[in-house]
Amino acid sequence: MPSQHAILSASSAHRWLNCTPSVKLCETFEDKPSEYAAEGTEAHELCEYKLKTSLGMEADDPTPKLSRFNDEMEECANGYASYVLEQVNEASKTCSDPKVLIEQRVDFSRWVPEGFGTADCVIIADGTLRVVDYKHGLGVLVEAEMNPQMMCYALGALELFDALYDISKVSMTIYQPRRDNISIFEISRDELLAWAETVLKPAAELAFEGKGEFHCGEWCGFCKAKHTCRARAEANLQLARHDFKLPSLLEDVEIEVILSKVDELTSWASDVKDYALQSALGGKSWTGWKLVEGRANRRYTDENEVIRAVCEAGFDPFEKKVLGITAMQKLLGKTKFEKLLSAYIEKPQGKPTLVPESDKRPKISCANLDFKEE
Repeated sequence: MPSQHAILSASSAHRWLNCTPSVKLCETFEDKPSEYAAEGTEAHELCEYKLKTSLGMEADDPTPKLSRFNDEMEECANGYASYVLEQVNEASKTCSDPKVLIEQRVDFSRWVPEGFGTADCVIIADGTLRVVDYKHGLGVLVEAEMNPQMMCYALGALELFDALYDISKVSMTIYQPRRDNISIFEISRDELLAWAETVLKPAAELAFEGKGEFHCGEWCGFCKAKHTCRARAEANLQLARHDFKLPSLLEDVEIEVILSKVDELTSWASDVKDYALQSALGGKSWTGWKLVEGRANRRYTDENEVIRAVCEAGFDPFEKKVLGITAMQKLLGKTKFEKLLSAYIEKPQGKPTLVPESDKRPKISCANLDFKEE
């Protein structure tokens, strides 16, 4: 029976394409699924059910067995199903019978050793192959442009259908409702295949053999070896040469180097600190360090008894406060929230922040700034 998890998975392609030896390094660490991953898995199950029923397919309702199910997940899944249905209906305008596949297993081992995965939805119509991927995550905004996971799925779909349909264009969509993100990227079939041969295949072969050079970057955040990787440590510790030097004494080029690495540096430092804490909790001793009890806030042991006692004393134990916007949207659901409260919501001007030039937000002019320090 084939493995349920590919060594070179499409979901981790961004990492192993940039750091080929990380694959073998990660194999030495235990796989510990996160709560976020578990929630995402359940959301995908619900999305599959919603999409199938909206297309008139038979499907078993997974809701009773979803331990993390809530109104937000329901709304996200409904939105995903509606979006895909719109794409199918749009394809039907130029194609009498568009082919739609849900949770389609795809094999891209022609370019990636033992490479396979599951595409959330594949639509083929009028010379275009469309791949739609649902992302339930809230923390990281996922873009479709040159997204290696999506491109691997598209290659796998081409392997299945390229000989049956006259496909000339590939469209890839990330549907990420909790970030209000629908990202679409289109590429020609020939360009995709060229990328697979010149970029994907050589890197995948190195990664499968555990060869190549370590490279640290933002992809390290999803690496199981991120806490103890020596290459990552050495790359970040290079900034130590700037220690104890006043910012005003740094040359422009030095500040630019620090700006380009500071997010990775703080992330790495946080990962190391967390690793050290977890190891200490497991019994390891670190020279010069000790475990102590952290600060804690007081709390009630029985709120009902507190309410009773305060009321009997003639006081009101409650405070009235409007729910925050995120909590209110979760309570009402996105559609009802927009209908009832959109007229009463404003988004203040954000404070200036330095970002790389690749950031898609428009540049602001210093002359037009009207910010006041609080």
